[in-house]
Amino acid sequence: MPQGLRYGRANRHRGEIEAQIDGERRILCLTLGALAELETAFQADDLTALAERFAGGRMKAADMIRVIGAGLRGAGNLFSDEDVASATVDGGIAGHAAIVADLLTATFARPRGETPPDP
Repeated sequence: MPQGLRYGRANRHRGEIEAQIDGERRILCLTLGALAELETAFQADDLTALAERFAGGRMKAADMIRVIGAGLRGAGNLFSDEDVASATVDGGIAGHAAIVADLLTATFARPRGETPPDP
């Protein structure tokens, strides 16, 4: 089974989340590199197009595998998409969907009360 390189607690200010995958707590993060990986995989022109795709609320199982895999790799976990496809998560498909939703929220949503920086 793949090994995680990153231990400790997730830092939401960095866009990190924690999830139980194959019975182990893992940290996931959609870093800039992970987002570039997803732009390519989903043929999105830019981050706005990628965010709009996710905001639609409809996702295939293959999409969830890609997002979870990119999040794991972004946090330094050695997981391929094939590893993610065979991994177990409490709650089955609903558990996978919850991980994706939490990861996308941590990445794209601005914390309540926070204003964007001045240009």
